[in-house]
Amino acid sequence: MRTQFESPIVLLGSRLLSPYIMLFGIYVIFHGHYSPGGGFQGGALLASSVILIRLSGGRIVSRLQVREFFTTPLAAIGVIVYFGTGIVSILFGSYFLDYEALPFPGGLDPAALRYYGILVIEIGIGIAVMAILVMIYDHMARGEDYV
Repeated sequence: MRTQFESPIVLLGSRLLSPYIMLFGIYVIFHGHYSPGGGFQGGALLASSVILIRLSGGRIVSRLQVREFFTTPLAAIGVIVYFGTGIVSILFGSYFLDYEALPFPGGLDPAALRYYGILVIEIGIGIAVMAILVMIYDHMARGEDYV
């Protein structure tokens, strides 16, 4: 990881492939609450597209996508979305992550409330997983050792 060999073909291929991986990751997150997949798998796909650009383009190109200092707040936002959904359901008089108590506007039936509640959870997990995996790669690429 200390030396980098620049290859315009590898960089072009990864820049062409990365948006499709991201799009598929977003698809997996948004359809994971009623089909195979979900937040973890979609977050891993989003992270793999970011890491692909970081591997092929180096630091200069990767700074255009997701900056290194932004991964920690992004991971915290994902965790806050997850736990915030559970806390909101407790504040509205139900159990942790009981989606029927969520205050979505529009007078939705319980099945629709569960649908949107799980979707919010999957988005939070996807954001947290993506940010944490990119953060792990950044620390490994710099050679930092946390024991």
